[in-house]
Amino acid sequence: MSRIPIEPGRAVLSTAGRDKGRKLIVLSADGEYAYAADGDLRRVETPKKKKKKHIKATAEYFSSIAATVTEGKMPSNAEIRRCLQNRPPGED
Repeated sequence: MSRIPIEPGRAVLSTAGRDKGRKLIVLSADGEYAYAADGDLRRVETPKKKKKKHIKATAEYFSSIAATVTEGKMPSNAEIRRCLQNRPPGED
């Protein structure tokens, strides 16, 4: 069984802390930590710093978010929310 990597653009589920059970999207990851946002309570301006052992990677991967982060930009909070709600762009 292969392990799903925790990488920018990957949807993760928080398994510990106040936000337990909440779905987030990883904006960056380094070493032991990942920085994730949900566009609502955790906005992209102040992403949540989570230990990788306290989140579980899901199969959902958003290439548009990953591409934006790779360009050195931050996605909008609306884009993060739209991805987590599985709605197509322009449906706000």
